[in-house]
Amino acid sequence: MADCIFCKIIDGEIPSIKVYEDEHVYAFMDIMPLSKGHTLLIPKQHREFVYDLTEQEAGTLFAAAPKIASALKETFQPVGMNLLNNNGAKAGQSVFHFHLHFIPRYDETDGFGAKWITKEKQYSSEKIQELAEQVKQTLATQS
Repeated sequence: MADCIFCKIIDGEIPSIKVYEDEHVYAFMDIMPLSKGHTLLIPKQHREFVYDLTEQEAGTLFAAAPKIASALKETFQPVGMNLLNNNGAKAGQSVFHFHLHFIPRYDETDGFGAKWITKEKQYSSEKIQELAEQVKQTLATQS
């Protein structure tokens, strides 16, 4: 896609600090890192959202994920790591080429938090079961 910054990175039109590449994916350091080692993994084929990835594209991308995560863990020895993907502007996506963030975590005061973990329970177990059934029905129609 001509105006996509990540496509331009893949094509070499914009410089990046590459950490990994194969025929399907490209991983590089985030230029505005949230922590030491913050890395992005992207498919080489332009896809805006996770919904747009084919099963094969998702498979090759997520097959590379443990390689990237393990290398970051061994190199920087974080105490944890967040893998994050935002889909759509309302979810915080700012570059509309699918990308997976690897954010090494060094302590609980590093300024980046998973706030949803501390929220109070919002749904009853019955409501969660009802929602699960709706998703199962949708999945059954996709087969």
